[in-house]
Amino acid sequence: MSSRVSQELSQDALDELQQAFQTIDVDSNGYIEADELQEALQLAGCKIAAYQARVIMQQYDTKHKDGKLEFDEFRAIYSDLQNKEVARTFKKAVTARKGVEVHGGTSEASVEGTTHTVRDEESKSFTEWINKTLEADDDCKAYLPMRPDSNDLYEKIKDGIVLCKLINKSVPDTIDERTINKTKLSVYRQTENHNLALNSAQSIGCNIVNIGPDDLMKGKPHLVLGLVWQVIRIGLLSDINIAMHPGLVALLQGDETIEDLKRLSPEEILIRWVNYHLERSGTDRRIKNFTSDIQDSEAYSYLLEQIAPRESGVNSGVPLSESDLTQRAEKMLQEAEKIDCRAFVSPGDVVKGNYKLNMAFVANLFNTYPALDANTEILEDIVEETREEKTYRNWMNSMGVQPYVHYLYSDLNDGLVIFKLYDIIQPGCVDWRRVHTRFNKMKENFEKLENCNYCVELGKQQKFSLVGVGGQDIRDSNPTLTLALVWQLMRAYTLSILKKLSDEDRQITDADIINWANAKLKECGKKSSFTSFQDKTLSDGRTVIDLIDSVKVGCINYDIVKDASSEEDRLSNAKYAISMARKAGAKVYALPEDIVDVKPKMMMTIFACLMIKDLGSQQKQNGE
Repeated sequence: MSSRVSQELSQDALDELQQAFQTIDVDSNGYIEADELQEALQLAGCKIAAYQARVIMQQYDTKHKDGKLEFDEFRAIYSDLQNKEVARTFKKAVTARKGVEVHGGTSEASVEGTTHTVRDEESKSFTEWINKTLEADDDCKAYLPMRPDSNDLYEKIKDGIVLCKLINKSVPDTIDERTINKTKLSVYRQTENHNLALNSAQSIGCNIVNIGPDDLMKGKPHLVLGLVWQVIRIGLLSDINIAMHPGLVALLQGDETIEDLKRLSPEEILIRWVNYHLERSGTDRRIKNFTSDIQDSEAYSYLLEQIAPRESGVNSGVPLSESDLTQRAEKMLQEAEKIDCRAFVSPGDVVKGNYKLNMAFVANLFNTYPALDANTEILEDIVEETREEKTYRNWMNSMGVQPYVHYLYSDLNDGLVIFKLYDIIQPGCVDWRRVHTRFNKMKENFEKLENCNYCVELGKQQKFSLVGVGGQDIRDSNPTLTLALVWQLMRAYTLSILKKLSDEDRQITDADIINWANAKLKECGKKSSFTSFQDKTLSDGRTVIDLIDSVKVGCINYDIVKDASSEEDRLSNAKYAISMARKAGAKVYALPEDIVDVKPKMMMTIFACLMIKDLGSQQKQNGE
């Protein structure tokens, strides 16, 4: 079934379908419930009645018969609906929906007749957020304010500067400002900016599959909006964890531990946070989602009064005295404005229960006024995410795996994400008949252990070094042994790309990469060289910088490269090297600190990505 569906839907259509599915799949568990099917199809442009959704559910929920649908099942439903007579009414319904703009054939890769829906409320909301977020940036003054009720977002993002700045606001210091082209913005220099933005977005966990510089330079609305939302979402949710807010320990329930809190997604934490403040306010009201449960503005009104400074004058009684839901939502947002938190949602977005925008509204409230007591007693029990863990997690998420990986260990201990990574690295290597994709509550631990045992078995088939690693270690979220498997997955992915580009009919080795790099440096007249990925001479960043200039001749401005006599200078060079590698087109995930500390695993990925870029460029020149 899945192969037939893939032929009928373009990749752009599949991307939009995935976005609709993820919007409804609030907790990122990889499936939607029966009562969510109607809303998910409506987001995808298929408007059906509730009774039709129930009938469809019965027809397609045949594998597990548990009232849940995975993405492949949802995709099959969508495809079959599109092939039926009712599809004609769907297209009319999409066109007629207020606030939805339909773009036809906006991608050269699209099949004829493919349409892409752009929600006006999201375009307006993200534009307003960019205006607010970047208003103090001198480089953005020429672009801001963008007009929310126009195509400004798609027009003013075309040279890449605003997008680079937004990425740095979401995850500070991702892009070295010195590498952004800000003047003489020829098409070539704009393309460089977009390479820098896209590869940097990927490095923080954005899925940029099927988005290229040309798409952004043409301002393709559905692609621009999808990327901008990913960047904004990462920025909004990045600090919603117990390491940044120890006061979140107040949200623990029953005999839960800090580890249990780490396993929650940021969205789940936000729901608990809202309910925590609702309880403190004295109301019996609680929420389970950011859609139907917030439509009457009651929870929001109580929340705002609870978290706002007393001197702000926020009063829940003002909106709750209004019976009309739209007017009540407006008055609630006026209360939010008193604490400078009127963002993302309009009254209509609240009443309609737009998940994406309401989640963003609540995340912004949390980031601005968490109103949690600082709990310094537990700080010594909290272990922050390491650079290595963050890099692996961002790599996985940029691959588009589902469920989304929030916490590296607990999100991998059922094996499902690992299987999807294997399938990306070597399509077809996973025998999905052996995989438990859903779990029986009575047998859950056993089924997940079987998955993890199979993960290790597949690793051994791929010639991974897994001495001492067993399925139980992955199931138990053993950090050291889980990381051993994850690193080899990332390494195998990188080397699989190299193998496709090279003329060698064998696996590429570390020695091959080192020999290539040294030969490239010598060929271009550079004095730099190194003996291994542990070579301490790499710590000043100059060897990496010289190699980038060899792969893309003349791209480095050596006037700003430091002599590296101090730790500060070495870090400056490393930041420049990472951003310039991405600007040159290399999909680098490593961080500048990895260069300064000469982390062998990350150094290997940097050189391998530059080799991939070089071999890819040679193939293009040769017309292969």
